[in-house]
Amino acid sequence: MSAASHTETAPAALDTTRGLNVMVVGVGGQGVLMISKALALIGQRQGLQVKQSEVHGMAKRGGVVFSHVRFGAEVWSPTIARGEADVLIALEWAEGLRWLEFLRPQTGVFIADTRRIVPPFACRSRRHGAPMAYARETPAEVLDKVGEGYALDATAIARGLGESRAANTVLLGVLSASMDVSAADWLAVLETLAPPKSRAINLKAFEAGRAWADAARGDPSLSFDAGFDTHVTQADLPDVSVRHTINAAWCKGCDICVKLCPERCLALNEHQVAYLKAPQACTGCHVCEWLCPDFAIDVQTTLGT
Repeated sequence: MSAASHTETAPAALDTTRGLNVMVVGVGGQGVLMISKALALIGQRQGLQVKQSEVHGMAKRGGVVFSHVRFGAEVWSPTIARGEADVLIALEWAEGLRWLEFLRPQTGVFIADTRRIVPPFACRSRRHGAPMAYARETPAEVLDKVGEGYALDATAIARGLGESRAANTVLLGVLSASMDVSAADWLAVLETLAPPKSRAINLKAFEAGRAWADAARGDPSLSFDAGFDTHVTQADLPDVSVRHTINAAWCKGCDICVKLCPERCLALNEHQVAYLKAPQACTGCHVCEWLCPDFAIDVQTTLGT
């Protein structure tokens, strides 16, 4: 069913009383496991059996992470077979597409952040905006293949609230609008899971995601990120200035950024703190920022006119 051809009637809420199979996918550092824990607690609050399985051995800031959450009156296995997921939540765009075959073909709900975390080997040219060996399907094209779908720039929504890392909670808010569970139950779960210092921002992110989903369910034209564009030509590439900042107090000298920088422009100084040894070589690809386990690196790119 096309995203543009959905009826004006909002989809029916997912019935948690019969049980649900939910897959959550993304990369390390995005908060896949936080969503899984929230779903497990929601199932328990409904008086249902819950089983959870996850793979996060590659979760060191950039590796693939996925989790299965199943709850119902009686649940035997923690894993979800292909075509049996009622919901697929993707915190990274290509990961969502890679696991799409696990979603129920006609009735499954697809919820994805359109954020793209592109691995270095997919970037033959690392100029900002250059074509990449990366998934080129647009949200409109993907939502055309699922029963119910939502593709939003959750990271941008969270950044607008002051914390881009709350994008996972934005997606949780989107999911909540599709489930027959009260907002009060969801908020109680977030109060339990969120650390005290980030509780306020997580509650705001949840409310923002839920509000976005309510609007999208009322108007299907809002259900996908229309600004998402993967078709770029070399002539379209903008001039970009890069500001690369390393918080020396947070850096523990793990050497991950140095070894995985595609341009080899980072090094450790005599105090075993990372620094930018070749600023002119930095393309602002954000790989070091995404892979830093201590959030010590901040990369900001500014487009030229």
